[in-house]
Formats: sequence, structure tokens, C-alpha cells
Amino acid sequence: MPKGYWIVRVDVADQEKYKDYVAANAEPFKKYGARFLVRSGRFENVEGTSRARNVVIEFPTFQAALECWNSPGYQAAIKLRQPVSTMDLIVIEGYDGPQPS
Repeated sequence: MPKGYWIVRVDVADQEKYKDYVAANAEPFKKYGARFLVRSGRFENVEGTSRARNVVIEFPTFQAALECWNSPGYQAAIKLRQPVSTMDLIVIEGYDGPQPS
């Protein structure tokens, strides 16, 4: 079964208040098996548009990724984030098929 991923791009207007969101999302992330693959590291925007921060979070399954986003714990965390940031977030299924040789 393919893993699930959150691909996130975010601009943060208030770093101090954003920390409340980070603290609040820790419990649902742990509960649903989230693992950060990318967390606001150095990047170059080589094509298209971007935001200041980029995050990729891996979940054991696509369903777990959706359940985490829909969970009461994460929905409560969103209420802390929305006033202080602008975010694009997609939930996407991983790919287990053939690769270039």
C-alpha cells in the first residue's frame, strides 16, 4: 500500500504565534505516524511560484494522511495557524511503480 504525503507551502506572518500551531500539531502527527522529510530547509525556486517555507510530511498510508488532516486535534491546530499564516497543502498518495533505469 502506498504511503501518503502532505506537501505544504507556507508564509508565516507571526513566528511567535505560529509556534502555538507547531505545538498543537505534534499530537495528531504522532498519532497518525507523521514523519518530516522536508522541514523548511534551504531551497531555490527554479520555476513557478513559491512560499517562504516548504514541508513534506510522510504518513504510513494515504488514508492516515487524510485522517490526520481531518482529525479533531489537527482541526484545532488549524485554528491557531490560520490567523498568522497563509498555506497551500495537498494530501497525495505515494508512487510505488516503475522508476527510470
